[in-house]
Amino acid sequence: MSRTMGIDVSHWQGSVDFKKAKAAGVSFVMLNAGYGRFDSQKDERFEQNYKLAKAAGIGVGAYWYSYALNEEQALEEAKTFVKAITGKQFDYPVAFDIEDRTQSSLSADKIGKIITTFCSYLEKQGYYVSLYSYVSFLENKVPAAVRSKYDIWVANFDVSKPSYNGAYGMWQYTSSGSISGVTGKCDCDYAYKDYPALIKSLGKNGYPKSAEKKTLDTSGFKKGDKSLGVLAMKELLRLAYDKKIVSVKVLEDNGFGEGTQSAVNKLLSDWGYKPNGIAGEGFIKKLTGFLK
Repeated sequence: MSRTMGIDVSHWQGSVDFKKAKAAGVSFVMLNAGYGRFDSQKDERFEQNYKLAKAAGIGVGAYWYSYALNEEQALEEAKTFVKAITGKQFDYPVAFDIEDRTQSSLSADKIGKIITTFCSYLEKQGYYVSLYSYVSFLENKVPAAVRSKYDIWVANFDVSKPSYNGAYGMWQYTSSGSISGVTGKCDCDYAYKDYPALIKSLGKNGYPKSAEKKTLDTSGFKKGDKSLGVLAMKELLRLAYDKKIVSVKVLEDNGFGEGTQSAVNKLLSDWGYKPNGIAGEGFIKKLTGFLK
């Protein structure tokens, strides 16, 4: 699975030398913008970290740590987050970080409403939103219908791959990474999508909207086709499902049906292309690249 390496930092890391981090292989950074409901809870190093990361040519995303216990507080947090990030451009998602122990006693239904309130407000403001938490919280506290609505950034430390049973776009794989330019330990991440291309193509996160998405393939396999070629293409989609690159499982036959069309369109959208339901040469080559 193709991936890029990143870090996430807050004021706890102090002054970060993003040029050194980039030279060490860091492609992106997720910056803590703050926490809670009040303007005074903005991360004290957010502005400086944003400027320095951008100047170093590193892709930038942001996240907001939540203490919300109900929908009203979640909306207040979302509005405070938007105040902190307005006027900036983010190449990576803006994430809702929900994991606090004060929220662990809430029901899954209430957690789902908190997440939906926060994330839907960010989406209405034109942001590409991600949902961050650790595996057990995501699987036990977040309804599946809510998880499927948002890009997932999963935390699962010091394992060969996340145990999370679902699709994810980013993985925080350790909290004790050692990175040039960062004093002490820091969180390290992998991203599995070309977020900069995707976000720019969608006109999200402060980037202007493009007139129309590009088409990857104008000819190729499409709904209704049946052949050994379709079977081979679906084998690639099944491998992508096993690797959690796509969340739609296709049938084990040589027919291009509804499920296959949904899987193809989901990948096309994730890659920033028009979801026209066609899996041609470009689609197959691109998918193969992600599976290597």
